[in-house]
Amino acid sequence: MMTKIFKHSPIKLSFIIYHLSFSLALCLMFTGCGLYQKYEKTVQDPTDVFGSATAGVSGGDGTSIAQTSWREFFSDPYLQQLIEQALANNTDLNTARINIEKSEAQLKSAKLAYLPSLYFSPQGSLSSFDNAEATKAYNLQMQASMDLDVFGSITSKKRAAKAAVLQAQMSEEATRSNLISTLAQQYYKLMLLDRELEILTLTDSLWKASLDTQQALYENGKSYSTAVNQQESSWLSVKTQIVDIRRGIRATENAICSILCITPQHIEREHWGAENQYHTSAEDRRMFENRYLRVGVPALMLELRPDIRLANYFMEEAFYNTQNARAAFYPSISLTGAAGWTNNNGIIVNPGKLLWQAVASLSQPLFARGQIKANYKISQLTEENLKKKYVQTVINAGNDVNEAIADCQAAREKHDYYHRQVEVLYEAYTGTHELMDNGKASYLEVLTAQESLLSAQLSEAENLYSGAQAVIALYIALGGGTK
Repeated sequence: MMTKIFKHSPIKLSFIIYHLSFSLALCLMFTGCGLYQKYEKTVQDPTDVFGSATAGVSGGDGTSIAQTSWREFFSDPYLQQLIEQALANNTDLNTARINIEKSEAQLKSAKLAYLPSLYFSPQGSLSSFDNAEATKAYNLQMQASMDLDVFGSITSKKRAAKAAVLQAQMSEEATRSNLISTLAQQYYKLMLLDRELEILTLTDSLWKASLDTQQALYENGKSYSTAVNQQESSWLSVKTQIVDIRRGIRATENAICSILCITPQHIEREHWGAENQYHTSAEDRRMFENRYLRVGVPALMLELRPDIRLANYFMEEAFYNTQNARAAFYPSISLTGAAGWTNNNGIIVNPGKLLWQAVASLSQPLFARGQIKANYKISQLTEENLKKKYVQTVINAGNDVNEAIADCQAAREKHDYYHRQVEVLYEAYTGTHELMDNGKASYLEVLTAQESLLSAQLSEAENLYSGAQAVIALYIALGGGTK
């Protein structure tokens, strides 16, 4: 059934347009300015974010290691190649990129909401009454509709969609930095396991020689079977540790392959060993240099950390959602129209005639069972909650920096102690062996010396890895790895 067409004289039509325009102007005067406000962050950032653990490590020029690109921060060519491969192939990172494209598509749709929508809706029908000849009717029309953004609803939705795009971008940066951090830590763990395997392999050969010595002494009546058994037990313990380390290497390589989205295979890496078995090289101490402990100023961290920026964009989106919920209290104004050809205007005629209509409508909510008011209250509470979460995010970020700095300092302090301990125990081990060969020391003293040396060597290697982990954690905590 066709909609009845209302016709107005030019004078009446001008009168209606004048009053409608005047009403819109009044609405804009009283309410529009408040609804079109742009977001400005009002949350006060906590002071002294880093705490006291950063004393003496901040860069004098206020710079931060986070300003260093990951290619410069990680100078190992094998690690650089792995990171590049992960950035290209990692599933989580690609998912984050797809989410950006989805958000951008939604933003584009929100921007186009200002424009009218057009629909081509042809219709045709056949009708007959009492077996009479069927009559054919058709309606070929183009329909258009447009919402007037008088109270900022469309604008708020567009700005909220833009904030959602920025959120997706920050999520991608956070995923990128976490990916780099995880991959670097797994890489250094692999180098640590190689280092431990070298220590255990050399210990295996040394302890086997001690076992052969004890066996020879026993056969010549200069030792007891208990000494042989104790020495063999210690040697077999090293053998089992070697098996565990090799299994750990395989597991770590598989973990790296999973990050790279490739099948399990050998991972090429640098040698993180020592110049000799008992002295660390300069390369081992690289992550302990002062240039890797530049913290910078807290404000810079707020600009670089993606999770803090993400929390800010959450607040921005919530702000515009609140504005949109507020706009729901005001009228919605829309314009609709249709034009086309039809042969059905009460009487079937051929050929068809031109038909057009235009309608302006205003819809003012009066009673919506409390839904509009509830939505507005929920939006306000959501906005307030996100403000509190932003503050907590900043506090957590500062705590991350504080913890990483404390770990770096602890690893640096322990490094010299472990190094000296290895030197002392190596001298004790060789000296005890000489005394035993001359009959001036028991096999128990030799066992104690060699087990203490092995434990110190492994602890020194693990401390180097802990230091590297702490510096990587500091780099990420300050917002590094996003570029």
